[in-house]
Amino acid sequence: MALKSINQDDLRNHNLSVVLSTLLQSPKPMSRAKLAKATGLTKATMSLLVPMLVSSDALEEGTPVSAGTTYGRPSTPLNISGRRFCSIGLQINTDGYGFIVLALDGSVVAERWVSRSMEASDPDEVFAQLDKLVSVGEQEIGKKGLRLVGTVLALPGLVTDDMMLLSAKNLGWKQLELSRFNVVKRLDALVDNEANLAALAQIPGYATPRNRKSVVGPTDSFIYISTDIGIGGAVVRHGQVDRGDSGFAGELGHVSVALDGPQCTCGRCGCLEMYAGRKALVEASGVADPGVSTRMEAVDEVLARYKAHDDRTVAAVDRAVRALTSVLASSINILDIDTVVLGGLWDRFGKTLTRRLSHELELQILSYPEVQPRVLLPDVNTRPALLGAAKVGLRRFIDNPLAFMNS
Repeated sequence: MALKSINQDDLRNHNLSVVLSTLLQSPKPMSRAKLAKATGLTKATMSLLVPMLVSSDALEEGTPVSAGTTYGRPSTPLNISGRRFCSIGLQINTDGYGFIVLALDGSVVAERWVSRSMEASDPDEVFAQLDKLVSVGEQEIGKKGLRLVGTVLALPGLVTDDMMLLSAKNLGWKQLELSRFNVVKRLDALVDNEANLAALAQIPGYATPRNRKSVVGPTDSFIYISTDIGIGGAVVRHGQVDRGDSGFAGELGHVSVALDGPQCTCGRCGCLEMYAGRKALVEASGVADPGVSTRMEAVDEVLARYKAHDDRTVAAVDRAVRALTSVLASSINILDIDTVVLGGLWDRFGKTLTRRLSHELELQILSYPEVQPRVLLPDVNTRPALLGAAKVGLRRFIDNPLAFMNS
């Protein structure tokens, strides 16, 4: 049987992607020589790839730096450029909808968010308004002469590969064919669960430059908790979301912690969401009635009462933390991942809470002290799913650069 010859364009595309990914994950700019060493590519190959990336405005050359000796040429650092390639992140969530245009260097080109309660909203009206809103971003892309490489929409629900929203309980939506909406068709948008995208937003160097110290590394494994009206979750292994066989893994909010507990919107009883979700915590604290408990201002009142040692609020928080600890301990025991990143509402309780959770998890982890659980606050907690959506859009270019550089 004859061996299939290697397609040179495929090889070049792969190598370009490796160079871009290596630069993105580096905490500082790299020279051609350092890139060659880090990637394992030859200097000759690097001398072909780098000019392609520079001429296409994916990279830009910095000021040459002397090695500090009288011998040898100064090295030229290479930086990710934001002059040409960009993506659009879209999100529809329980507290509103909006977009962000993100350049490859991580700079924000344009961003808009409309805050409103989205319970029992009309999907046709919401998607039409989002379509109108994002046109502002598209105009800005045109003014700056940028190339749009990908658009991704974040939704708080389960989405199939064939673009069907199975259910978004807290929006009151189910069985929606997403490809019928103009904004999705027009921008050729991919759609994903908001918790998955929020988790990817925490990974340094995933699609924009790694320019600061981060709580997790580019290839770390962690469990991400996304707390909104309900609770979502994602499992990240070695820098990639583990979606499971059908793509729906990570629904930690619907793990039952009490078989005789309150009935959840999913139909089960005693789900974590019914104790540690935003709506449940606000109502259990006595801050607001069910009709107004989803408002963000109610969370401020919960925090204020908790800090003032209000008995009812402290009891509600303690009950939520016990439920959260139980689910996280089970997840760590099953998944063998020792790091938890706590996003959304619970981030606002600060490091006092993360230390408490870490300590209580130690008592419930079967492999302790061999495995020592860590509960961390996220680096990105302001609309992380929106930012994550834009980053996944940029990955289309990083994974397949020639498709966009040649056009």
